[in-house]
Amino acid sequence: LAKLHEAGKGFSLRRPNALGHTGWRELVTACLPRADEVEQGLAQLIETAHAEITANWPQGLPEGVIHADLFPDNVLFMNSEVSGLIDFYFACNDAYAYDLAVMLNAWCFEPDVAFNVTKSKSLIAAYRRARPLSPAEREALPVLAAGAALRFLLTRLYDWLNHDPHALVRPKDPRDYSRRLRFHRKARSIGEYGL
Repeated sequence: LAKLHEAGKGFSLRRPNALGHTGWRELVTACLPRADEVEQGLAQLIETAHAEITANWPQGLPEGVIHADLFPDNVLFMNSEVSGLIDFYFACNDAYAYDLAVMLNAWCFEPDVAFNVTKSKSLIAAYRRARPLSPAEREALPVLAAGAALRFLLTRLYDWLNHDPHALVRPKDPRDYSRRLRFHRKARSIGEYGL
């Protein structure tokens, strides 16, 4: 991920992050009326978290081209080495540390949705070997991670509530991300991420 960020420096075309923190309000409004059908108390969680995260969203962090969806199924391996990245559908311009926060959400939670700090520590250390994180980026990590969890909670919830029964693709369970969001909202320092 850090190598991707470094490689994109100086790329002149820009694409705003349509699913960044400024674009969540529309999804929140669309999902709130039926959110509790999926999980009791989900509407309150979304409303409260959205207000807190957007009020505390960091400004002025280093930014450039980000992947914005670097989940394990978008990384190809050959002989235990990364051989390619795919699915740049959500690629856009945003904070590099936000992209790292997306990856923390995707790679550092176990199947039971328990946070694995060992994986997080390893992921962040590997990222920092290729691209150092500024003090502001490190301090912003908890709110960025909560924001990334909220982004995937909202899009998955919207798809879950508005699923076309004839579609070939099945929607993903949004509750995995409500659990991640709850973890991040309790995190009070970067130490909880292994920094």
